[in-house]
Amino acid sequence: MRKSDILFGVIMAIMMSFVMSLVMTFVSVGLPSDFLVIWLRSFLVGFIVALPVALVVTPIAGKIVKKISK
Repeated sequence: MRKSDILFGVIMAIMMSFVMSLVMTFVSVGLPSDFLVIWLRSFLVGFIVALPVALVVTPIAGKIVKKISK
């Protein structure tokens, strides 16, 4: 795996887990006074899950896109 593939996966994992954890936390708990703490905890868990998934799925998605777009 190239450095650029790893960097792409890391950036995608950060961005996706950031947005998804923010939205899901807001939907689940609203805006309590400790929202930031709850959300950051959710973001950390989401990132831990998203990083290996992004690193595994990115090359697979790339192959699918190449096949479809031929």
